[in-house]
Amino acid sequence: MATVLEKPEKPEKTDKVPPAVAAPAARKAGRPMVLAAILVAWLVLFAVLRGRQTLTLAAADLTGLHRWLNDVNDSIGANRNSNPLFLYFFNEIRLAIDNLVTFVQSLISQPTGSRPVPQIGWLGVVGLTGYVSWAVGNWRVALLAVAGFTFFGLQGLWQESMDTLALTLSAVFVALLIGIPLGVWAGLSDRFNRIMTPFLDFMQTMPTFVYLAPLTLIFLIGGASAVITTVIYAAPPAIRITAHAIRSVPETTVEAADSLGTTRSQQLLKVLLPMSKRTVVMGVNQTIMAALAMVTIAALIDAPGLGKTVVQALQSLDVGTAFNAGLAIVVMAIVLDRVTTAAAGRAEAARRRGDHLLKWRRPLLGAGAVAVAVLVYLSHTFVWAAEFPGDGTVGSHIASAADTTTTWLQDHLSGLTNALRDALTNGLLNPFQTLLTDSPWWLVGAVLVALGAVLGGWRAGVTAAVCVGLLVGTGLWSDSMTTLASTAVATVLVMLLGAVFGVWMGRSLFVDRLMRPTLDAAQVMPPFVYLVPFLALFGATRFTAIVAAVVYAAPVAIKIIADGVRNVPESTVEAATSAGCNTWQIITKVQLPMARSALTLATNQGLIYVLSMVVVGGLVGAGALGYDVVAGFSQGELYGKGLAAGLAIVLLGVMFDRITQAAARRTRA
Repeated sequence: MATVLEKPEKPEKTDKVPPAVAAPAARKAGRPMVLAAILVAWLVLFAVLRGRQTLTLAAADLTGLHRWLNDVNDSIGANRNSNPLFLYFFNEIRLAIDNLVTFVQSLISQPTGSRPVPQIGWLGVVGLTGYVSWAVGNWRVALLAVAGFTFFGLQGLWQESMDTLALTLSAVFVALLIGIPLGVWAGLSDRFNRIMTPFLDFMQTMPTFVYLAPLTLIFLIGGASAVITTVIYAAPPAIRITAHAIRSVPETTVEAADSLGTTRSQQLLKVLLPMSKRTVVMGVNQTIMAALAMVTIAALIDAPGLGKTVVQALQSLDVGTAFNAGLAIVVMAIVLDRVTTAAAGRAEAARRRGDHLLKWRRPLLGAGAVAVAVLVYLSHTFVWAAEFPGDGTVGSHIASAADTTTTWLQDHLSGLTNALRDALTNGLLNPFQTLLTDSPWWLVGAVLVALGAVLGGWRAGVTAAVCVGLLVGTGLWSDSMTTLASTAVATVLVMLLGAVFGVWMGRSLFVDRLMRPTLDAAQVMPPFVYLVPFLALFGATRFTAIVAAVVYAAPVAIKIIADGVRNVPESTVEAATSAGCNTWQIITKVQLPMARSALTLATNQGLIYVLSMVVVGGLVGAGALGYDVVAGFSQGELYGKGLAAGLAIVLLGVMFDRITQAAARRTRA
């Protein structure tokens, strides 16, 4: 029998056995047994040591680190205009960005000098938006853009929307000014790409919240700081996607250009950039979406615009106002996304239609430019074309309808929503949170390190050990464990949704075509927007943040799992079917095991998305680290604690990311 098992040279038998089935039994059972042993040991020790060495810290208490950070903040504030580093570097950066923001705001959103209105009023802005959308995209996108921007005025949120747009455009301009050259460099140089990749991974791992606190320490609060924060958050997609675009140009094309005697700069300008234009434009799209998401959250550091309206409404539990402003953010995100997406596909669409339409496009664009110039002149000259007419009655009706709906839901569905909230909170969240917060800190730390080592290898274990040590050093261990509990519960729910809908999409092209546009649209919306409807349903509780996090993170997990299931070879599925497997067996014994790497990647992305949303939920009662950050912005004596909370969020994100990425690599291996 041993001799027969050692003969792999019979391909007709080997090909028919799915890889998951062919794996050695010991390897399949090894890790789960070790993980189970770790969890059992944890539960036993928890029963014995519960409540000891938990490192609990009251909301108003500060550690030595927090006081030191407060002193650093006070010292920087006192020496901001005398310290050479600030005087000649940081202050100059802030001044340059502030001038850029002020200039863009003076164009479209804020009065300047003796003018009671911006340089370009609403009629000119709508005309410019429609023209640019048509020029880079098509007439359908132009109509969408015009309708969307007109809707801002009808909502009574014209100035707030233009402030948000001004900050977004300023941040995108600077991010692309930095990101595209760095992306080209990373695309051309393997060495520079290796240097940049860890930094980009780290920057994209950090939740949006944590960028705010350290940068306000250097650049204070306001529009300039919001733009600087947004640039740092939005630049990585531009760098990474541009580098990928340059590296994706076929090597034969580059060799052909070499054989013609082109210089390095000629290759870049005449070959590499033109051939990678579509992908670079998609990088611009991702940069814009990231910038809009960050600009709205930057309202916490006094950035003007729609985000500020949402934050104030959430803090006062004004669902109607929050819904109206959140709807404006969604509309802006959809318009910006559709315009840049259409720009990426316009050249290809023009080639399909034929060159005979190009001769009409240029004269029409010229005529459109003249018409837009007239609209801009009118909006600059006449008040009726500068100030949006009306008093925002549409927005008042939307807010009133949202309040009425909220009241109805709370009156008629409170039994159902409260039952759902209590069942999940009492049945899953509270026990797991108690396990994390009431266990000795060193026991939880040892469990996290052991899980990291088992799932991701010794490097992941070392990373977990370093993160655990630093989490203890922040003085916010208990709050970190509370955030970890919410994140873990939400991630489990995300993966359940991802597995169900991902498998369904992966097995049915019809379902995929039906669901994917909705999932794509859901990924466009900034995180703030997700809080509003669930605030109406569940009130200001941590459960609200968990549900919002699940809905926010589920689309990316579903799409990754669907792609993984679809990539399982059809021959393997057919072999399982011919062997008599039913649908359930094919899914559980073939497709999901062979999509292990996709499942692990979905877990990685789900964790990062969930963590980002859970901490934002500090605005609606989620507490823990998110609350610490928000309190640090609003109460000066808690600034150091808020800064330490931002560091703790980063450490959780890094630990999650490294463990799940390492697990994904081990799965693929």
